[in-house]
Amino acid sequence: MATLLALYKKPADPAAFDRHYFSTHIPLAKQIAGLRRYEVSDGPLGTPQGDSPYHLAAMLSFDSVAAIQQALASPEGQAAAADLGNFAQAGVELLIFDTKTV
Repeated sequence: MATLLALYKKPADPAAFDRHYFSTHIPLAKQIAGLRRYEVSDGPLGTPQGDSPYHLAAMLSFDSVAAIQQALASPEGQAAAADLGNFAQAGVELLIFDTKTV
């Protein structure tokens, strides 16, 4: 399996971010071919030291890193990427990696 991890920085208006993310962005992203699982953080994000600069974490699972790359290049992936400017003005960090059970 492989994961696309999106770390969304704290927005100026968290309620507006959440409204758009859950009503518009998730439905767009769920149309991406090859998506196996879509998970999001529930509640505030923290670190062992306390507060974090992030508002929300999303973990999207695919069969492989190649599948993630194909998904991002697809029209559905491009639509989801274009939507980021509509709600993630504070920024988002995207990480792509293979996973294994240990």
